[in-house]
Amino acid sequence: MTEHRCSNLEIRRLSPPDWMQAYRVMAQLRSLEEPEFLERIRRQSYSGYELVAAFDEGTIIGVMGMRPVHTLARGAHLYIDDLVVDATGRGRGVGRSLLEYAEADALARSMTAVFLDARPDAVPFYEREKYVRHPAPSMKKVLAP
Repeated sequence: MTEHRCSNLEIRRLSPPDWMQAYRVMAQLRSLEEPEFLERIRRQSYSGYELVAAFDEGTIIGVMGMRPVHTLARGAHLYIDDLVVDATGRGRGVGRSLLEYAEADALARSMTAVFLDARPDAVPFYEREKYVRHPAPSMKKVLAP
């Protein structure tokens, strides 16, 4: 699956030479300088991470980072690491279109679920899109060098 259209949006994967085009929008979600942004995407791409962008008349207004995952607990599933819509494009169905792209991609890979972590202020959006809270909380421990 390489392209999905919704009204006047074009949604497609970005190839490595195009990754930098996503920085302006992704910077609204992740506080990274440009070199670190590119380096992290490069590293993540080794394990299947892909950037997907929503274009409106040639301008990126939404970005999603996703990757296929297979675990003992969840089996094969798609994980959305990042999803952000430009502040000027919110409320126009861009986020929904990106999720629909991810869901179609997961189905095309014979996956039965999409997982993501959500900021508290984004939970109502995901719930409107039929995502439910997973019973296992995310945990982390920061390790000192």
